Amino acid sequence: MYVVMAAIGVSMIVPFLWMVSTSFKDLGDVFQAPPRTLRGILKTFIPTRIVARVDGKDVDVDTILGESGGKTRVRLTAEEGEQSREVIVPSDCVRRATSFRWRNYADVLDVKKTGISFARAYLNSLIVAVMVTLGQVATSSMAAYAFARLKFPLRDKLFLGYLATMMIPGAVTMIPVFIILRFMPEILNFAFSPEARWWSSDLYLFGRWFVGRPVGVDSYFALIVPGFFSAYGTFLLRQFFMGLPEELEDAAKIDGCSLFGIYWRITLPLSRPALATLAILTFMGNWRALMWPMVVTHTKDLFTLPVALTSFQGLYDTEWTLLMAAAVMALLPVILVYIIMQKQFVEGIRLGAVKG
Repeated sequence: MYVVMAAIGVSMIVPFLWMVSTSFKDLGDVFQAPPRTLRGILKTFIPTRIVARVDGKDVDVDTILGESGGKTRVRLTAEEGEQSREVIVPSDCVRRATSFRWRNYADVLDVKKTGISFARAYLNSLIVAVMVTLGQVATSSMAAYAFARLKFPLRDKLFLGYLATMMIPGAVTMIPVFIILRFMPEILNFAFSPEARWWSSDLYLFGRWFVGRPVGVDSYFALIVPGFFSAYGTFLLRQFFMGLPEELEDAAKIDGCSLFGIYWRITLPLSRPALATLAILTFMGNWRALMWPMVVTHTKDLFTLPVALTSFQGLYDTEWTLLMAAAVMALLPVILVYIIMQKQFVEGIRLGAVKG
């Protein structure tokens, strides 16, 4: 069992190590000849560069042109503003040196090199993921409390109908939601500001930073609000709420506590593991969401991280080193959120698996 678990663990950690290793390499070193020994395999994860000892100092080598009689002919890497040159040096002066190219991370943040503001995309993803997480936890918890504790006609049938929406693929609802968002600014303009057309106007923060439109396509509204509602989140919290002792709520009612007071002061504090589980799943899902942000945003200033990562992949070539560096930076918040809320997440799984 330990051998099987170790093999599964290695299969999961190796792609992550390759991603981190590639983010520190030069583009020409990404696809080297496959190693044939275990030592060679381990060396592929260590970023290296070929250097030659010329005039008493190590100089980067662009290409090894040939070797004969203990001498090696190499083409040196051109410095900025200079041309590359060819030299002949003793073969023992050409070697591989460990080299971590930290510049890849700086290049990712360079708008002139990538054509997109990665920092802005990072901020957009953070805003969208946090707001959707807060909104979904709030709406799911209130709906779950109503379905678990309140008694009203057709409650169970309405809940089953709500759960049935989970069987509808997201690609099916994407088009109707997009059409609603597309015509929403026009409808609001007609109803409230037919002359000013404020609802379809572009907004700028401090007159400088584009923040989209108030509503509709190409807006934070389109990125955030449709994700506020989740049948899965409602189901998850309802099942947890139904396992809470009703005696606590009865005692609170006797003390004069309102329904909202019971929900806010008793139900939510006792449901922290379930709330944390839903928050982690929602944050991770929205942090890596690609299709919906790609559909509803056209302006680069509103791109989220997954959409920004696609800019490193072209039709004929891919900036693998920059793509991996950007992927490492995109992965950090997910790891941080999981580390912070790991205890609550594990507790939520334990309480959901053990009955009684």
